[in-house]
Amino acid sequence: MKYFLYTRKSTEEEEKQVLSLDTQLDKAREIFPHLDIIELPPESASAFKPGNRPIFDNMLERIDAGEAHGIVAWHPDRCSRNEIEAAAITYRLRTGKILDLKFCSYTFDNSPEGIMMLQMVMSQSQYFSAKLSKDVKRGNGQKIKMGWKPGWAPTGYLNTPDLEKGSKKIVIDPDRFTLVKKMWELMLTGNYSVPQIWYIATNDWGFTLRKTRKTGGGPISRTGLYGVFTNPFYAGLIRYNDDVHKGKQKAMITVAEYDRVQQLLGRKGKPRPKTHDITYRGPMVCGECGCTITAEVKQKYLKNSGETREYIYYHCTRKRPCSQRGAMTEKEIEQETEKVLSSITILPEFRDWALEVLSENNDQEIEDRTSVHESQSKALLATQKQLDNLTKMRLKDLINDEEYIEQREKLSAETRRLKELLLDTQERAEKWLELTEKAFDIATYARQNFIDGDAETCREIFINLGSSFILKDNKLSIQPHEWFVPIQKEYPRIEQLFREVRTRKYASSKEKTAAFTAVRSQWLRGLDSNQRPRR
Repeated sequence: MKYFLYTRKSTEEEEKQVLSLDTQLDKAREIFPHLDIIELPPESASAFKPGNRPIFDNMLERIDAGEAHGIVAWHPDRCSRNEIEAAAITYRLRTGKILDLKFCSYTFDNSPEGIMMLQMVMSQSQYFSAKLSKDVKRGNGQKIKMGWKPGWAPTGYLNTPDLEKGSKKIVIDPDRFTLVKKMWELMLTGNYSVPQIWYIATNDWGFTLRKTRKTGGGPISRTGLYGVFTNPFYAGLIRYNDDVHKGKQKAMITVAEYDRVQQLLGRKGKPRPKTHDITYRGPMVCGECGCTITAEVKQKYLKNSGETREYIYYHCTRKRPCSQRGAMTEKEIEQETEKVLSSITILPEFRDWALEVLSENNDQEIEDRTSVHESQSKALLATQKQLDNLTKMRLKDLINDEEYIEQREKLSAETRRLKELLLDTQERAEKWLELTEKAFDIATYARQNFIDGDAETCREIFINLGSSFILKDNKLSIQPHEWFVPIQKEYPRIEQLFREVRTRKYASSKEKTAAFTAVRSQWLRGLDSNQRPRR
């Protein structure tokens, strides 16, 4: 007689302790090696409701067709946890469609008494599932009343598994809370879409989800980020069973800010407000009062064509007393940016020469950074030792409270500074070559990409171009990053020499190589003092 081997394990709470699918298979083979068994694909579905298990339903159809007359399973509750499917099995036993059942952890006798006991076991499984579901709902309701969300904490928060059952809370995730809050802040500006924020968080911040036993550890998905921006939990609320309750968790945003984001996402039937891509707002400041530069969109009706065009003007926010009243158009800002890009643009040959030498010097650079890192580590240990000694002196009353507080603040500030330096040095040691390549890529390709690129590309180039952007008297002053300064000073002369060398006629290839080598050495010597960009 042939038997179907049926295994099942769902993700429901009551099945956490059930053996794994592989273990169920191994035990069945071990206990019933003599049976003619047809293995079915494992099923990962709940048996609490009927009609939820396609593999189980297919097995019964194949039994009705006479393909097999027995079932092997770990326990009767693997076959059914509801009355309808329990009856489907017992009815087939009574009518002879199923001749035998074999269980690894239960003994079945195909007799009226055995079938009655089987019905009782399956009924007990159904009762246990129903009771557990009711108890869970009651416990969740009580937890909601206490102000705590039942279940898994959203991204940016953590559960407290160390507390006793009934006392568990949700606290902030120290590694992710600030970054998730920054995502909300970007969204609230109205200048970023969810995919743009996802790109920034994933590629610029390196944001990853917390690692669990089964999932996590990787970047958040776009769908997951939409889930963050539509979850009222971040506004101090808890959504449960279509109701919203006040929670005790630390809120990232206000309810009003949450409602604004829902409007920006076009949710709750409210029209999404029209937004404009303000490309260059952010890094610019007023040259008089130091306030940030804002932008506004104005419409102008053209009589000749009958069209209405939009123009973007950038001007000081004037949050402090300021006499600046003028504004620059976006086109004027782009013209000024292109001028600066033109002053640092180099030919691809010069980029390749520079990166070739930098790659050769990579090992030496890492060695240098390691030496610096060791020196900084020693300085940090010495400062921390001074802090420890200071505490001992205070405990022995060798210094008073005022002296102790003053010295402690100084040493604590120095400790924070050294820790920042250590982190910065470590990151430079790992990424200096990558950052340098990026700088030379900007110098080589940025101008053309700025002319041809979309708004996001232009904004990225604009931000990476300089260390300060000052708008004053309707003029934009861009201070390029320090690693672009040698290019501005030395490159025009060397490029002119390169073009002359390239067009000159030579008596031999050796003479030509020597001429190009001379140009190459001048170029690298000009960059030698500043060829490794800082962050």
